[in-house]
Amino acid sequence: MLGVSARTLRFYEDKGLIEPCRIGTTRVYTRREVARMQLILRGKRLGFTLRDIEEFLDLYDADPQHVEQMRALAERCRQRIDLLDAQREAIVQTRDELEKIEQEALARIPDGAV
Repeated sequence: MLGVSARTLRFYEDKGLIEPCRIGTTRVYTRREVARMQLILRGKRLGFTLRDIEEFLDLYDADPQHVEQMRALAERCRQRIDLLDAQREAIVQTRDELEKIEQEALARIPDGAV
């Protein structure tokens, strides 16, 4: 349903981020646990740490209005955006430098030797 392995589910269960019910040896995932897994997977895809995700989930449970969760989420999103902007700038600089080096290298190759 979520496109993850049983091992992945057990990993998040071991970390305490999800708590499936058990019927015998079978794990049963409620809508709540499925929603938590969706949030976990989205957080990982967006680059948040497990600690960040755990904090978001804890705040969600503690605050029925979700005000603190939204405040923390907005702050962490801004931090990720700033980091991604810096990484993008570094990538552009690195790419520009590599293109310059490539052109310099090609310019030193005698005609017909390329």
